[in-house]
Amino acid sequence: MKKVYFDNAATTQLREDVITCITEVLKVEYGNPSSTHSYGRSAKSLLENARKDIAKLLNVSASEIIFTSGGTEADNLILNSAVRDLGVKRIITSKIEHHAVLHTVEWLEKNNNIQVEYVSLDDCGEIDYDGFEKLLTNSDKKTLVSLMHVNNEIGNVLDIDKVANLCKTHNTLFHSDTVQSVGHFELDFTETPVDFAAAAAHKFHGPKGAGFAFVRKNSGLRSLIHGGEQERGLRAGTEAVYAIAGMAEALKISYHKLEKERKYITELKDYFKEQLTFNFPEVKFNGNCDKNESSTYTLLNVCLPITAEKAMLLLFQLDLKGIACSKGSACQSGSEGGSHVLNQILSKEDLSKPSLRFSFSSFNTKEEVDYVVDVLKDFIDNGI
Repeated sequence: MKKVYFDNAATTQLREDVITCITEVLKVEYGNPSSTHSYGRSAKSLLENARKDIAKLLNVSASEIIFTSGGTEADNLILNSAVRDLGVKRIITSKIEHHAVLHTVEWLEKNNNIQVEYVSLDDCGEIDYDGFEKLLTNSDKKTLVSLMHVNNEIGNVLDIDKVANLCKTHNTLFHSDTVQSVGHFELDFTETPVDFAAAAAHKFHGPKGAGFAFVRKNSGLRSLIHGGEQERGLRAGTEAVYAIAGMAEALKISYHKLEKERKYITELKDYFKEQLTFNFPEVKFNGNCDKNESSTYTLLNVCLPITAEKAMLLLFQLDLKGIACSKGSACQSGSEGGSHVLNQILSKEDLSKPSLRFSFSSFNTKEEVDYVVDVLKDFIDNGI
């Protein structure tokens, strides 16, 4: 059976060089980086070199990179600590954020009496920037804005420079979940004045279980996890040196190959879009994912013209044919309520139809696109 992996927004395949790096560290650098003997010092050197490499790619200080277990922990660290340590009383966000942000904000609203306000969205999931600026000005409470750079379900790209500068103008803290953009877009956190950001290695061909928080120097944040002074006192616990080394290697390769791979993946996405439109004239693309200038090149969220009854079998049928894609975020695969993102922007009629997220990497090919389109056509036309 042919196998096609079109779920790269959920996680990505490790690059061979990253596997080699991780394996070598596991074999040789097994010291605890907090130990003072030579084994520990060697592991510590590896850890700090990884931190410097990541910081250099984002044009920030190495001390501003805090290693975590992934994006969810980084988001939680930032949001919870901002309320506890920085006196934040109000959070502005959107209803199409990743649940790592939404659920944390909901918890803070319920348990810490935080005022939460949501930016308005249009039918494509674009935020109302004028309305957003009004929100920034209509309260004296200390405010944190949390808006993701690239939406993980519909691919919309936030004007992060505009939001960051508006926040700076209005003396407001700005946190961005950049999990879907680090390694895929050039980011300069000196030029773009975000205060906090989150990233996860497995989104850019690195290992699962490793990520980092960008925390602006002298922010005042303190640790949520206690038990040691690791990570400048912001994240207690022995660091996963092998995974962090693999993450740094993956990020270096991603940025080294960015221009070439972005061109290749964009052409692949455009080809898939063309084939879908040709074979299924009534197909719709959710959000801005069909507009390259305002969406990520790595993702298409497709609303297919089939009945709700047939839709129930679609993902199962695709899986039987060896095709991996998603009906939304992998983090909510057990949810019965459907995609919270699509629920915010689609009509009732379109919500009754199946929407699938196809997401791509440089490991994918046009031949795989052809195979997926053929399988979809067989299913839609013949039910097989």
